[in-house]
Amino acid sequence: MAQEHLTVSEALDSAPPSRFHSRSIVVAGMGFFTDAYDLFIIGTATTLIAKQWGLSSAQTGLINSITLLAAFFGALFFGRLADKIGRKRTYGLEAGLMAVGALASAFSPSLVWLLVFRFILGIGVGGDYPMSAVLMSEYSNTKSRGKLVGLVFAMQGLGTVTGYIVALTLLSANINTDLAWRIMLGFGALPAAGVIYLRRKMPESPRYTARVNGDSTKAASDLKSYSDGDLSFQPVSERQVRLSLGQFLSNPKYLLYLLGTAGSWFVFDYAYYGNSVSAPLIVKSVLGTQGAHVLTEAIALQLIIFTIFAVPGYYLGATLMDRIGHKRLQLIGFFFMGIAFLLIGVIPNVTTMVLPFLLLFGISYFFAEFGPNETTFVLSAEVYPTSARSTGHGISAGVAKFGAFLGVYLFPIIKKDFGLAGALEFSFGMALIGILVTLLLPEPSHRSLDDLSGEEAIMTSAEAIIDKAHKSALPTT
Repeated sequence: MAQEHLTVSEALDSAPPSRFHSRSIVVAGMGFFTDAYDLFIIGTATTLIAKQWGLSSAQTGLINSITLLAAFFGALFFGRLADKIGRKRTYGLEAGLMAVGALASAFSPSLVWLLVFRFILGIGVGGDYPMSAVLMSEYSNTKSRGKLVGLVFAMQGLGTVTGYIVALTLLSANINTDLAWRIMLGFGALPAAGVIYLRRKMPESPRYTARVNGDSTKAASDLKSYSDGDLSFQPVSERQVRLSLGQFLSNPKYLLYLLGTAGSWFVFDYAYYGNSVSAPLIVKSVLGTQGAHVLTEAIALQLIIFTIFAVPGYYLGATLMDRIGHKRLQLIGFFFMGIAFLLIGVIPNVTTMVLPFLLLFGISYFFAEFGPNETTFVLSAEVYPTSARSTGHGISAGVAKFGAFLGVYLFPIIKKDFGLAGALEFSFGMALIGILVTLLLPEPSHRSLDDLSGEEAIMTSAEAIIDKAHKSALPTT
């Protein structure tokens, strides 16, 4: 039977989910599992470190947030690098930084060195955001792209749960405090090492190879090999397009999209990371501070809340995203997450009532995952052209991680000055802003990446400019 003649984009857009996609989800998702573990384990570790080293609240907040600040730089740098030299050549570099940073953190002799190593880790974590999202988005078909990219992000839930389990195991075993927090931080090097191994076997993004490098034949060959022959077709040559950073940032359409993707992700991460990294502190304050095992109890309760509310939110969000709509799901999530924050803030004495508080806190978690925590990651990997897709996602993720840095650093301060209710009311305000900036974005569900980004129009325009220049260079008769 003769193979169909298709462009690489057409072949991927119409390909049904297969072993190729399943393998890609696992490989890309393992990076995000590692990211989540490293980012959220620190909230528990610093409660032990602060007591051992006699740290102030400001120093503790800096440890909690330094990785997120570094992620800002990592996302910007690696996001742009991947558009310049390719996704595959960049993919292993950031995973290596995560492994080195996590392992070195476990051997930190002082506060300064711990901050240095957590900063190195954060560079890698930031770089992994655009890599994992863009590669999976570019591997995906049109019909189920939201689900496939969402499942990569859902690995964050498993990484977070693993962090809670590791912390509970170590604390329940009454291991020496100094050894316990070092094991917590060093454990993150294990999945990072696995990521490095797995990613060596992944092919370059076929869309990047065909569209940016102009080699459709190699793109088709890579696809056939990695998919064990499931994706086999006769490639049609595609027009090569490379946008410079200046061209990308001077395009009004993409600037508007950046405001939508980076803005919504910034306000979400401020609220989410401020609450999540400080979750043991939040739950501990609701339970009270009596008893030797209050930290263990707080982590156990947080694990229960996250498992019951957040984990289902991740997977329901991924499963239903393409049916509901990527943008619409983000709006729904922002709205109900914000309402939960508001109710905690305005209901009298709710922060002193354990069950009502935990229920509302859990609902906020569910709609964070069944909404903007997942969709901000997905949307940022959809609306930009191939030659600037990683750049656009990297800028969005970097701005988001700066918001997360502010949230983690400022949340304890706001909580101290205005109480837990006041801190969550502020998070409600952030959710409202998130709704407004989300309205700037198109609905990507069931639309091809080329259609969303307007890449065909860009190529036509570029060809027209080249043709005009060519004609003007011809001698007149």
